Amino acid sequence: MTKAQLVDAVAARTGLTRKQSTEAVDAALDVVEDVLSRGGEVMLAGFGKFSTAVRAPRQGVHPRTGETMNIAASVVPKFTAGTSLKQAVRK
Repeated sequence: MTKAQLVDAVAARTGLTRKQSTEAVDAALDVVEDVLSRGGEVMLAGFGKFSTAVRAPRQGVHPRTGETMNIAASVVPKFTAGTSLKQAVRK
């Protein structure tokens, strides 16, 4: 599903206009992004939890040359599915 399809689905379920649905989806995504960028987490009961994880520095291999290279530590977004979402997907 693309973002445009998500906006259309939100508009269909809520009765909002497409423009209002776009603003709502954008606002929700912006809030999640803002919270994660500050190191917080967003928990949606039954759906899941958005958080961040730290990846330790590690050794990698350059795909073209085959040389060993160092990959720096980084912070990455993480999603953990909630119970209701897991059950809905298992059907």
